[in-house]
Amino acid sequence: MATVVLRPQDRRAILLDLDGTLVDTLDDFVLALQAMLDALGAPWCHYRIARAQVEPLVGKGSENLVTQTLDLVQQALGVVTEDMSEQQALLEQAIRLYLACYRDINGRQARVYDGVREALEHWKRQAVPMACVTNKPTRYARDLLERVGLASCFQVVVGGDAVARKKPDPMPLLEACRQLGVVPHQALMVGDSSNDAQAARAAGCPVVLVDYGYNHGEPVQTAGADAVVGTLQALF
Repeated sequence: MATVVLRPQDRRAILLDLDGTLVDTLDDFVLALQAMLDALGAPWCHYRIARAQVEPLVGKGSENLVTQTLDLVQQALGVVTEDMSEQQALLEQAIRLYLACYRDINGRQARVYDGVREALEHWKRQAVPMACVTNKPTRYARDLLERVGLASCFQVVVGGDAVARKKPDPMPLLEACRQLGVVPHQALMVGDSSNDAQAARAAGCPVVLVDYGYNHGEPVQTAGADAVVGTLQALF
């Protein structure tokens, strides 16, 4: 089914997720979150966060990643904060620290998945317009694409701060289609998670998911995509 869904001549544009689809950035997230915890001081700095703990938290934006990480660490350390204003202040401080840490770490441990460069270059030669649609802040998404050498393949980058709502809301996909000048059913969404599938369904885009990404720790085959593939090269 995948070859029917996305032959370049059948679609006017391709929308691609970033983390877990094009680039493995999990180690960047781990480094940035640990740096954030260290910067928060005691008791947070005494906790060492593991890669396996971070993986299911990736995909819903920086604020959610930080919120879920703090919840995880609070439970592990037995920290109880009943004052909601104090908890909110902690969260706001943690988000600021995380974004500052991630800015410096972004791309340091990132690895482009096998087959991604070849697929993007293939579609670029076919003159298929491409947009990167991610919940990562736009500036960091652009920086990462530059650092891993993929930026030239994309006409449009829509980050999590570019519109009012992030994936799984359809708004980022609709904005990417607007900027590319296509209607949603003419654009294929390629991602790695149920977020991407839900956003695509709501936007009216066909959707293919890769089986090597994050998907919040759940089997990607249950996410409701039109197809699941092991490499982007399987799409042509």
